[in-house]
Amino acid sequence: MTSPTSDSDDAYWQRPDPAADSLGRPDPAEEAGQGGRSGVQEPVYAGPPRTDPPSPGWRPPTIAHPPPPRSMPGQDIDALDEAEGSARTVTYGVGLVAGAVGIILVCLLCARVFF
Repeated sequence: MTSPTSDSDDAYWQRPDPAADSLGRPDPAEEAGQGGRSGVQEPVYAGPPRTDPPSPGWRPPTIAHPPPPRSMPGQDIDALDEAEGSARTVTYGVGLVAGAVGIILVCLLCARVFF
C-alpha cells in the first residue's frame, strides 16, 4: 500500500478517473467478445456430479407404536388452594416487614441530615 500523494486525505480512496489509462488491464467489452484470453471457448459448468442413492438400511430402526402415555395422578384442588393462600400470606408478610425496615432506615438517614 502506498501513501497518498495529494493534500486531501480522501483522494487516496476516490475512484480513478474513467478517462485515465487502463493500467494494462484488458477492457471488459473486448474480453467478452473474444471468448477468453487465448481465443478458445471456456467449458460450461454442468453442475455438481450426481451422488449415489443411500443404501436401504441406512436409517436406524424405529418403534412403530410407542406405548400410550401414563395417566397423571389426581390432584386435590382444595389442598392446592389452601397451600396457595398460606404461601401468599407468607409473601405479603415478608414484604411488609422489608418495607417497614426500609421506611425506618430512610427516616433515620433523613433525621441525621436534618438534625
